[in-house]
Amino acid sequence: MGSISVETFILLLALFLVGGVMATKLTGRLGVPALVLFLVFGMLAGSEGLDLIYFDNAIVAQLFGVLALIIILFEGGLQTEAPQVWKVKWEAITLATLGVLLTAAIVGAFASYILDVPLLDGFLLGSIVGSTDAAAVFMVLGAKNIKKKLSSILEAESASNDPMAIFLTLSLLQILVNDEANIWVFIGNFFWQMGAGVFLGYLIGKISVKMINKIEFDAAALYPVFSLGLGILTYSLVDWVNGSGFLAVYVAALVIGSSELANRYSILRFNEGVAWMMQILMFVMLGLLVFPSQVIQVVVPGTILSLLLMFVARPIGVLLCMLPFKMSWRGRLFLSWAGLRGAVPIVLATFPLIAEYEYSQLFFNAVFFVVVTSALVQGLTISPLARWLGLEEEEKESSSYSLELVSLKRTRSDIIELSIAEDAPVVGHQLQELDLPTDTLINAIVRDDRIIIPHGETRIEAGDVLFVLVTKKNSRAVKKYLLGSS
Repeated sequence: MGSISVETFILLLALFLVGGVMATKLTGRLGVPALVLFLVFGMLAGSEGLDLIYFDNAIVAQLFGVLALIIILFEGGLQTEAPQVWKVKWEAITLATLGVLLTAAIVGAFASYILDVPLLDGFLLGSIVGSTDAAAVFMVLGAKNIKKKLSSILEAESASNDPMAIFLTLSLLQILVNDEANIWVFIGNFFWQMGAGVFLGYLIGKISVKMINKIEFDAAALYPVFSLGLGILTYSLVDWVNGSGFLAVYVAALVIGSSELANRYSILRFNEGVAWMMQILMFVMLGLLVFPSQVIQVVVPGTILSLLLMFVARPIGVLLCMLPFKMSWRGRLFLSWAGLRGAVPIVLATFPLIAEYEYSQLFFNAVFFVVVTSALVQGLTISPLARWLGLEEEEKESSSYSLELVSLKRTRSDIIELSIAEDAPVVGHQLQELDLPTDTLINAIVRDDRIIIPHGETRIEAGDVLFVLVTKKNSRAVKKYLLGSS
């Protein structure tokens, strides 16, 4: 990075954040994935744009990219419904392993011919772009009402296919750079990474839930920071034993997000905001690392590779992987098209740059072009395709209100939000008839998007959302009493 004053750096950082947030409004209306504009911001600010920043440090870009992906995966796991992911685990695992391998092989064979490089080198490029990207998938699917099974498959696949992509990329890179590399060692490492990532991620997730619920901080604002720290620590601990840190972070976040959690609303909103900030800064930084004059040189081969990836490699991989599973042709077609590429391929493309590999710059530029075209073409058409295939669900109604107990001091109480189903045992009962534990109070009831201030004669109806002030030790018992054993 070239010399730049502290004042200028802070100004540019502020402009990137403000501009990135404002850009989400524009992309929402136009249907363009926000990550494309973030990349454009970086390119415009670079030395071949407005010449505000000269940045060519692949090591720094890789470091920040990994940190951003940790936070994005953690937030995505917190928001994902673990039971739904568990239902599609085999579909996701198959796509995350065999699907990546098939896609990498097909793209690699085409890349060898189109870019005029040896076949093994072509496979390296195929491995780099072989995996879908969690940041891109979460960003694009987050605001769309795609059928839950399909969106769960895509989210779980994108969060768990990094080990295979990293395994293929690093294995091929070491074989190409170091002829003495042992492929069997890499294969063993791959299975260890997957197993350790799942097992340790689940274990750390369970421990994290206990810590969040048991440790009493003097300030409630510390719980969200603590949760994020646990997510980053998960990656570090699992990576330290050579497991897949990315997979572990996602699994741990699934466990945390699906558990009873103190200060849940604050934790979710904080991590969502930090994840958005990291997405903006990560894609801006990756845009800074790109030199448009070099990318232009790969427009033709990059376009061909991108089209082959979208229309040939990904569909073949999905169709073969989904053969053992029961799924409509509409679902298979949608999965084939919705495999977005994003930050992960660009971050993986920095490894050859750091290793000073012969075709590193050519591959980086080609990967960048493939990511941009994938985000634009597939990101713009996912929603219309889902609508045309009849794979959109009705938007789920959610409460327009939320209450949470926020205290500047230590507290042993919390406000929980409970949705009353038709078969709940308290339906039809007045509040004064309820046998609630001491120090438990129903603060508010949301009914038909209206807030009702409850009294003793207020009767609970199906569909009500109750906000209940309860001591943390009685939280589970109150939930069971009001909602039933289910």
